[in-house]
Amino acid sequence: MKVTSQSTASAMVLPLSLIQTAIDHPILIELKNGETYNGNLIKCDTWMNIFLRDVICTSKDGDQFLKLPECFIRGNTIKYMRIPDEVIDMVKDEPVRRHQNYRSARGRAGARVGNRPQPNSKKPKQGGNNPNSRRKKAEN
Repeated sequence: MKVTSQSTASAMVLPLSLIQTAIDHPILIELKNGETYNGNLIKCDTWMNIFLRDVICTSKDGDQFLKLPECFIRGNTIKYMRIPDEVIDMVKDEPVRRHQNYRSARGRAGARVGNRPQPNSKKPKQGGNNPNSRRKKAEN
């Protein structure tokens, strides 16, 4: 993947969005141990685990080749990935989405379910073992 200064200045591309755009496109992956995998990208998750189809695996020395129908590659073993230029151009054309669905995905600030009280609307118990209720009774 060759990126020039002109392309990086025009738009910032996040790695996972680039890989997600590359789904159903050919991709080359080199692992830290030197093996390379060429195949069509089927899936990628947030840990950059990759699932490929129609894979050709090349050994570190380049003297052995394996043809595999499908292959799973763990993300932390990847040294680099080569993605076609057409995919990079596709990512640049997509609009930048900042914080999309950010608030709805958060826990406390998200949508309320049912009749749960708001975080600041706790009412003190009346009577019982609440020390504040004893003070109020003594003051009257």
